[in-house]
Amino acid sequence: MRKITIKILTKLPTRYLTTGIIIIILLLIYGVVGSYFIMDLNIVDSIYYSITTMTTVGYGDYIPYTPIEKIFSTSLSLAGVALLAYVFNIFLTNFQQTMKRYSKEARKMKKINDMDDYYILCGFGRVGKVVFEELKNRKQNIIVFEKDSEIYESIEEDNSIVTIHKDATEDDLIAKLANEKCNSVIISTGNDVSNLFIVLTIRETNPDVWIVTRASKIKNISRLRKAGANKIVSPEISGGQDMFFESTKPHLLRITVKHGFDGIYDEFKVIEKHGCTLENIDYHLPGINTPLTREFNVRRLADGKKYGQYLKTHDDQRQALQNLYKVAYNVHSHFIIGPDKKSLENMVEDLKKLEEVIGINLTNEEIAEMTKNDIK
Repeated sequence: MRKITIKILTKLPTRYLTTGIIIIILLLIYGVVGSYFIMDLNIVDSIYYSITTMTTVGYGDYIPYTPIEKIFSTSLSLAGVALLAYVFNIFLTNFQQTMKRYSKEARKMKKINDMDDYYILCGFGRVGKVVFEELKNRKQNIIVFEKDSEIYESIEEDNSIVTIHKDATEDDLIAKLANEKCNSVIISTGNDVSNLFIVLTIRETNPDVWIVTRASKIKNISRLRKAGANKIVSPEISGGQDMFFESTKPHLLRITVKHGFDGIYDEFKVIEKHGCTLENIDYHLPGINTPLTREFNVRRLADGKKYGQYLKTHDDQRQALQNLYKVAYNVHSHFIIGPDKKSLENMVEDLKKLEEVIGINLTNEEIAEMTKNDIK
């Protein structure tokens, strides 16, 4: 019982404690001064009489006789009763809130234990909200850690969403939840120091969990990686890349071609010849709208020698590519960036001499319609 009382006391709001202490001191001063001058008691007896009257004990060894003494004793006794009621109300309210909080936390933990798998999202800021919506749209179980009270209250829970009002840098609960049922931990706070600390906290006890973290500053990417993050996402880098690709749209084309695996090297030479860069390749399965995308991102290289070396030195990738070409019936699309429109036009003309060009800037639906007969 003593431990529970101490714990509740430590959780009492500071303003309530301060107000209560001030009221007790003022009432005690009032009682001592009144007892000394009105009841005509010495200082020790004045303190004794004030305390016994305030606490409504009243042993009866000092009895007020005159009207002024009775008024003083009555006021001191009523004030003592009011003080006791105030203190009792504080403890009762705080006890109820504490029990309610513990009960709520217990229900949350039971919900988490009943989940077969889940994602942990740490931080519900601008980036965290986007991640949250992506997970929610895919009907994933989500555990959200958010220390800001206002933001925490704004998150709506349901059967697949649990919110935890804790600072992940000051509590080891996140490390306990990052167990074998956790698909991934996503750390999206805007503070790299906090992100680093959370990564270290989790990785210390969970060497296998997959951790994805945000890096607000590029210089902190290597530190987060050394701390144990599997993937680091920087808004600076991704935002810069998005701006770059948007800026290249006037000089970006998607050319859909058909040729076998053996024609890759000659195709690379033509692309490089006109100063262009191959960014991505889409492999189109017959009759299917969504292609298989491969991020190529090969910079412009002299004579295409590097392309040939790439194909020769990666035997496992070479075999996988050969199989992919067969499945796609050799139909694929290149996303190519050129220095200017004229260079792209010349490159297309040279590719037409080398291979079958199906079309320029075709949609996936158009390509699927054109290739559906290959299934037959």
